[in-house]
Amino acid sequence: MALPLYDNQPTRRAPLVTYLLIAVNVVVFLLSPIASIGHGGESRLQRNCEQTTFLLKYGAIPKEMIDDRQAPVPDEVASACHPAPYHKRPWLSALSSMFLHGGVTHILGNMVYLFIFGAATEDRLGRLRFLLFYLLVGYIAAYGFAVTYPGSMTPLVGASGAIAGVLGSHLVLYPRSKTIALVLSFLPFRLPSWTLLVQFFVFQWFSLGDQSQTAYVAHIYGFVAGMICGLLVRRGGFARKSAALSWR
Repeated sequence: MALPLYDNQPTRRAPLVTYLLIAVNVVVFLLSPIASIGHGGESRLQRNCEQTTFLLKYGAIPKEMIDDRQAPVPDEVASACHPAPYHKRPWLSALSSMFLHGGVTHILGNMVYLFIFGAATEDRLGRLRFLLFYLLVGYIAAYGFAVTYPGSMTPLVGASGAIAGVLGSHLVLYPRSKTIALVLSFLPFRLPSWTLLVQFFVFQWFSLGDQSQTAYVAHIYGFVAGMICGLLVRRGGFARKSAALSWR
């Protein structure tokens, strides 16, 4: 296992959008019930109910997205947790789900990859275009997941689909880039960046537990969408050519 530290692509300015996305993800995670360690009088059942209801409310649920309407709370959740009524717009849940994570390992791995590979991609596209690109591939990943599993009531959460898109575009835009990574926890090596991209998918497979085999589809959709966007940038010259074209 290699811990990526930074890549060798120089950037012309600070990747503010990448930093902003990381900050929003971390803040949302810390404020969510997923990060809660519980209070004195709170039982494990109560914590589980809070977390489950939170994910149903803000996660991207395939059946809701395909039907474009909120689905009833599953019977087992309703009987055990008695959640308060809530209103949900399924198309917005694809956005909110990009900023939710299932645990510390999940968010930590995602943010490391976003930090390392997002900077060069943002510099190439420009800040505003990078933000729009990030949200676009995140939506493609979420709806790709929904189309593949249209009847599923399992919430999709995590920035992994959008970050997979960033990795796909980075691979196309910088195919020969190198990444400095710690191998075996302490040995620094300069590795081809594509090897870290492979590791990202392996990490996602194991970090998501029982949900991994289904959520993995979203990562593939995001990655392919990112590669296509990267090819369009290379062929069409959509990359930032001057400061006048970018959001300062």
